[in-house]
Amino acid sequence: MNRTEIIVIGSGIGSLSAACLLAQAGKKVKVVEQNYLPGGCVSSYWRKGFVFEAGATTLVGLDTGQPLRYLLDAIGVQLPARKLELPMQVRMKTGRIVNRHENIEDWISEAKAEFGYENQAEFWRFCYEIAQFVWDTSLKQRTFPISSWGDLLNAGLNATPLQLWNARWSLYSMDYLLEKYGLKTNRDFVDFINAQLLITAQNTMENVNVLFGATALCYTNFGNYYLDGGLITLSNALVTFVESKGGEIVYKENVEKLSQTASGSYLVKTSKALYDAEYVVSGIPLNNTIALADDSINIKHKTKVLTSNQLNSAFQMGIGFKKSKAFSSIHYQIHLAEPLPYIHAKTIFISLSHPGDSTRCDNAATMVASVSTHWPDPEKAIAYDKSTIENLVIDELIKQDFFKKEDVLYLHSATPDAWEKWTKRAYGFVGGYPQFMNIKPWQMADARLDGHKAYCVGDSVYPGQGIPGVALSGIVAFEKMKRDWFS
Repeated sequence: MNRTEIIVIGSGIGSLSAACLLAQAGKKVKVVEQNYLPGGCVSSYWRKGFVFEAGATTLVGLDTGQPLRYLLDAIGVQLPARKLELPMQVRMKTGRIVNRHENIEDWISEAKAEFGYENQAEFWRFCYEIAQFVWDTSLKQRTFPISSWGDLLNAGLNATPLQLWNARWSLYSMDYLLEKYGLKTNRDFVDFINAQLLITAQNTMENVNVLFGATALCYTNFGNYYLDGGLITLSNALVTFVESKGGEIVYKENVEKLSQTASGSYLVKTSKALYDAEYVVSGIPLNNTIALADDSINIKHKTKVLTSNQLNSAFQMGIGFKKSKAFSSIHYQIHLAEPLPYIHAKTIFISLSHPGDSTRCDNAATMVASVSTHWPDPEKAIAYDKSTIENLVIDELIKQDFFKKEDVLYLHSATPDAWEKWTKRAYGFVGGYPQFMNIKPWQMADARLDGHKAYCVGDSVYPGQGIPGVALSGIVAFEKMKRDWFS
């Protein structure tokens, strides 16, 4: 049996954020990863001369006051990040192009030109103000959700009148907000909003509260960045820091069982070893964590697990192709004239390798495209023809002038089954838990997993805000562990 102080299950960004802060605090950390690469859904892999993203393709959270920036500053890690001039371009069914500018006033002008002048400025200025508030508050309220008297005291000491005033927006949906601003009858705008919400909130406007929804809609109005070599560059930087502090990450070890001894320590059985740890941090989804834990562990969050019909997997394609033009952005959302068959997706999201990045392709005259769309209720068995979806996506990208058919050098695709094999996530779900109006922010899963020395992080704890939200989950777990045991 291997004895260690802290076992971290999984090497996603939530896990690595907590592991970095714990290692910096002098704790002995061992990260156990089932895959052969770190990062979970924030990773990249090499195939046939191209580097493809394993999941996430957009990087935000590096602005001052945002969680990823806080983490990197706290551990003294710098990233060679390229700032994007145009975070995203949206191509509507009508053929019109909407440029999602970072500057809020530039974006308001664009939104007015596309969707009409009425109340666009008021709506977007309100959303941007809420988004700024949410990120500012997230690092000031690092004991949220509250699950102890100490959390409550800390929250009260850090509370401001603005926090109390804006908390009411957690009770209202984005559907309500569009109605409030007289925008719900604008069908093109409603379609645009729902498609944008799916990217970061993983749900549509009737299910997403205003605090989370406004933040999700405005992620293009903060700094958007690109990392040469793919997002695994971020994960590798965090792994390197953990190892520099005496921590360890082991690969290709699948956790099979989690239990607690009579003395209160935790036994973590993997495919290769048995570990005895004083603390456990689970960075895998709650669905998987609960399935691994036996009756000796009193997990508090069993009622907060989502089922397949509440989750999304993805249909994803990686495409290597010859460069034939310059692109105005590297991220695109395309509204389809007809939904894709089988999965009924109405949009696809495309991310390109940066033209200045020579590390993603063997040949300098080629580029990489990562294409994805939502696949709802992934557990539900349906008959589908993968090649039909592939061909429709390729045809759409040709129509949208990304490349010519003869320029495509290599492609592969992944369905929920492939995602489940790659990530080991229940149902192969990706993108985190969607946001739901019936789950208020204070009802989200707390970082304390069992009320003892087991904690949890990841996108099923802080759902739907991408890399910054997942990094925040690791920060919060560290803060609670520190207050509970290290102070």
